Amino acid sequence: MPALTGAERLPRGRHDLSREEVEASQRARLLMALATAMTEKGYVGTSVADVLKRSGVGRETFYQLFSSKLDCFMQAFDAAGELLLHRIEEAAVEAEGTPLERFEHAFGTYLDILAEQPALARVFLVEVYAAGPEALARRAALQERIVDRLALLLDARHEGDRFACQVLVAAVGSLVTTPLLTDDTAALRALRTKVVGLVRAILATRE
Repeated sequence: MPALTGAERLPRGRHDLSREEVEASQRARLLMALATAMTEKGYVGTSVADVLKRSGVGRETFYQLFSSKLDCFMQAFDAAGELLLHRIEEAAVEAEGTPLERFEHAFGTYLDILAEQPALARVFLVEVYAAGPEALARRAALQERIVDRLALLLDARHEGDRFACQVLVAAVGSLVTTPLLTDDTAALRALRTKVVGLVRAILATRE
């Protein structure tokens, strides 16, 4: 996830980083600070001051990089979405075997991301609903991109097959939300067997 690399604080004093590298680090720290603050206060309750305190970045720099808290949120959402898609695509390419086996590997990777990056996961699964219509439209677009990847992975060529992929993506988004909010990583990862079983049953009807 390029937009969030270098989220650690910059070294004190002189350093050899370019202006672009410094800016990228500051941006990443602000995005992660926003995501982390929202796990405690939610989107509405999180202020720019909360983000600045957690990131160690100054207010002037914040407004050089973002026009508002919403702008910062949208960039965090995009970064989280790109991470998700990139990791899923990598997993799908790495996996071998049947469409079901490739799906199982990619879906397991998806659940691992949610478990490893709960603050970022909450950005696109929970807090997006509080951020307003622009954020919801961005979420809908991300969902369709995930559906596209799933349809390709499962060789879903017909309209009915694609609709099944849309239903599956929507259902998974709902199923993972409660374990994510309760920090129940065991329940989160347990969904792998259940969802793969469902997909196995769906694919069996196509044979």
